[in-house]
Amino acid sequence: MVEIGILFDFYGKLLTDKQYEAVDLYYMNDLSLGEISEKIEVSRQGIFDILKRAEKNLYEYEKKLGLVNKFRMSYDGLRDIIIYSDEISELIESNNREEIEDLLMKIKSIGKELLIEER
Repeated sequence: MVEIGILFDFYGKLLTDKQYEAVDLYYMNDLSLGEISEKIEVSRQGIFDILKRAEKNLYEYEKKLGLVNKFRMSYDGLRDIIIYSDEISELIESNNREEIEDLLMKIKSIGKELLIEER
């Protein structure tokens, strides 16, 4: 459910109006198939089919565009940069030049990877 929610955040607007509404009601608002069926005026089986097609589309969009994966890689890289920066701050006090240089190289490497991924 979390994965569909993330994919929906990135690609939801690419779904049809019915698919968007069904996914929103089912995953984001936790309504049952029966409740959604009444609200959208489509059979429960129809709602089930709409949800399955929408899920398939969301996974296809990610497979083709890879925006969620790129976001996760960027997030992880930025998190590592912050961690290394904190370590550098601590090392400055101990004046450990070799470890500081090592961490700076790691930060530079992450930065380069992030820039390459953006292309």
